[in-house]
Amino acid sequence: MHIPKLCDACGGLHQRQTSLSLLLTIALTTLLIPSPSPAQTRLIPSPSSAPLELDLLTKPKAYVITANTIHPQGLTVPSLWWAQQNSERKLLDNWIAYPASDKEPARVDLIVNQQIWSLLEYIERYDFVNRLGSAARNFGYNVRVFNYQKEPLATYTCNFSTSPALCSIQTTVKNKIGLQRSL
Repeated sequence: MHIPKLCDACGGLHQRQTSLSLLLTIALTTLLIPSPSPAQTRLIPSPSSAPLELDLLTKPKAYVITANTIHPQGLTVPSLWWAQQNSERKLLDNWIAYPASDKEPARVDLIVNQQIWSLLEYIERYDFVNRLGSAARNFGYNVRVFNYQKEPLATYTCNFSTSPALCSIQTTVKNKIGLQRSL
């Protein structure tokens, strides 16, 4: 007599449990962390409009940090290697971190694998941007997410002059006919 294992009978139960767990986490986070008021939202700066400079990945300049930058003296800031190695290995392909300048606050441009990104549901994309944005925020950096075609996919932008920092996530969603809209 064959007794089916629990997983044999559950089909996609594990995947549904993971999605439900993720949705529950985001819902609880939304309920427990107060949303910025409309006045506070206006205090959050617009994401940088500077172009993505992919050539810096192969020809970095002294002022930028990429996934390939290593400082022998200590931790390179911002440190996104831990996130890349532990959970984002296939999705997060590289990044370019720009220090703050007179014109712009510090930012990190994340470059993601478009094939993996396109497989993610909206909630999974939001979770990715929130986790990496939170990690970069701890170092005083805003985040923009791109693919290798230089298409903007999402942003995580903060006003660091408030305490705690007020932040906003924006994502661009392509519908089935290829038109983009911002959420």
